[in-house]
Amino acid sequence: MTATVHDFSVKKPDGTEVSLENYKGQPIVIVNTATKCGLSGQFKDLERLHQTYKDEGLAVLGFPCNQFMNQEPLSDDDMTAACERNFGVTFPLFAKIKVNGEDAHPLYKHLKASQKGVLSSEIKWNFTKFLVDKEGNVVKRYSPQTSPKKMEEDVQGLLNK
Repeated sequence: MTATVHDFSVKKPDGTEVSLENYKGQPIVIVNTATKCGLSGQFKDLERLHQTYKDEGLAVLGFPCNQFMNQEPLSDDDMTAACERNFGVTFPLFAKIKVNGEDAHPLYKHLKASQKGVLSSEIKWNFTKFLVDKEGNVVKRYSPQTSPKKMEEDVQGLLNK
């Protein structure tokens, strides 16, 4: 049986395990984030996607990562507070993880294997986004520079399936 995103568990900033099976039946946007990144303005666009489509079932899930020029130096609790305060984030943010290398989180190993990047499967930078369908299949990968606004049509397509 092929794994889906629903087969993985992740940790909240407080260490509580969360099964992604909880998101069965919902399209999901998964994004690696960093509060000190030049692309951090995307938090607001991700939050807008979340607010616009959460009642239709969309889940936006943020995974802070400090692997790119130490742009997420804050502790999990401080990072969550900074995202709420500075960017108005209300979508779930999870504990800091690694997205590349041997210690990459199993979820990210799966995401990268499912949707490779242009030159390699490695995550190039903060705010690489993955779109997952209601069955947990990774259907699209977006570059860090792609605005969440440009994902909206794809999100709508999954919500209407």
